[in-house]
Amino acid sequence: MQWEIHGERQIYSNPWVNLWLVDVQQPDGRRWEHHVVRMRHLAVTAVVDDQKRVLMMWRHRFITDTWAWELPMGLIEADETPEQAAVREVEEETGWRVEGAKPLIYGQPANGITDSEHYVFRADAASYVGPPTEKNESDRIEWIPLKDIRGMIDRREVVSSGSLIGLLYLLLDEATAG
Repeated sequence: MQWEIHGERQIYSNPWVNLWLVDVQQPDGRRWEHHVVRMRHLAVTAVVDDQKRVLMMWRHRFITDTWAWELPMGLIEADETPEQAAVREVEEETGWRVEGAKPLIYGQPANGITDSEHYVFRADAASYVGPPTEKNESDRIEWIPLKDIRGMIDRREVVSSGSLIGLLYLLLDEATAG
């Protein structure tokens, strides 16, 4: 059953998030204004080395006041592709350079309220080029063995949806490859 859109209007805007009211009609005939958060899309990268370790960052998120491990990720700029953003973010946030990244999985983490799209990539080789240029992203950066990831997820040491879907997909690949 598809909802019908009769119009929409923006009620708040800034470079990161935009709030809209959308005049929708549900299949049962009920019509109302639904809040929609429109956001720039996100690129996430799972960098895996030849020892089956994944590059992760330990960071604090002030909104939820939580510490957790995350994959390198960031907003896609208007002049770049999701892959270019993924490669750029790895280097800015970790100091490791990847030559390219291949699509791993795509997701819309909260598509009932936001249009945010998460493009998750995998890179299989990285070279260290120096300290991260983005100084405010993480407390530490480590290569975590893939075999440890499931326990980290179970202990809620990984909670961001972009990181979760990328890591779970990596674990699924590992399980089906063996």
